[in-house]
Amino acid sequence: MKKTISIILTLVLCLSVLTACSGGRAKSTADVHVFYYTYSDTYISSVRSALDRELTDAGISFQDYDGGGSQTTQTEQIQTAITKGAKMIIVNIVNTGSDDAANGIVNLAKGADIPVLFFNREVSDSVISSYDKCAFVGTRAEEAGILQGQMIGEYIMENFEKIDLNGDGKISYILFKGEEGNNEAIYRTQYSVEEANKILEEAGKPPLYFYDESNPNKYLVDKNGQWSAAAANEYMVTALTSYSEERGNMIELVICNNDGMAEGAISALGSAGYNTGGDSKMIPVFGVDATDAAKNLIKNGKMSGTIKQDATEMAELIEELCENVIIDKKPMLEDTEGYNIDPNVNKVRISYSKYLG
Repeated sequence: MKKTISIILTLVLCLSVLTACSGGRAKSTADVHVFYYTYSDTYISSVRSALDRELTDAGISFQDYDGGGSQTTQTEQIQTAITKGAKMIIVNIVNTGSDDAANGIVNLAKGADIPVLFFNREVSDSVISSYDKCAFVGTRAEEAGILQGQMIGEYIMENFEKIDLNGDGKISYILFKGEEGNNEAIYRTQYSVEEANKILEEAGKPPLYFYDESNPNKYLVDKNGQWSAAAANEYMVTALTSYSEERGNMIELVICNNDGMAEGAISALGSAGYNTGGDSKMIPVFGVDATDAAKNLIKNGKMSGTIKQDATEMAELIEELCENVIIDKKPMLEDTEGYNIDPNVNKVRISYSKYLG
């Protein structure tokens, strides 16, 4: 009898353990879930590394997700995380072309009564204002383009004769745009040229002209919206087959929406004998983000300048907002008076700065 009771108790204990384990798997293993539009973006990878470190040091459990450039994938990931019990979601949204995806994500978060923080890739004010537990951390979209254009104009005026390879008194350029429908890409593309032309005009110089007169857009865009080095490299290699010093129509300036695309362009130029460092002939190349790779290219004389978007500062701010919610149980933007916050909407801004090495 004692043996039978012992067996029964053992079975009950085993069933209890199995039930507990099963229940543990059904729940989220992290409080904060971070959704990146793609791991392949160099700047986003920098933010991810810094944010992982910040959250770990703060003792906040988290899980990262790679959207792989697919909004469908990212939205499904968010649905799963919320179902598993996420306490906060942080979203580097894939689709910035309309509010549909962002509104869908906010509705998912609102239905679960959890905060949602968008970052880097901006969503509209109306999306943020639709939910009192929603905010955005990023930059002012136009600022990077304005600073990049100023930097380009100043650089050209300091080096005009050297840059003007065919001696025609004007500078031709190629411009690589990261993505259609993205405000960062739109404003960087617009202001980089406009601001440079203001400086040239003040000095009595002709405006920049796009190297390919048959292109009405005056830019080449990454068709996959990945802001990738591969896209810029492919475009640059193709351009260099028709535009060269020998033909008298060499591209004299390269403007890129980000440092990844600048890397791709520099690789193509290097294969053609330019921008190899040392005493090699230099075609000025400008990017945005001040990634470690770009800093090294500038240091080694292969790239002319970039605009710093501070990945560490962004990660630190995101962690502070997570700490408000997860540890201190406070509203997300409480005690953030020292930051640059938009009036009438929960958007916190981080400033850009010029980087010339």
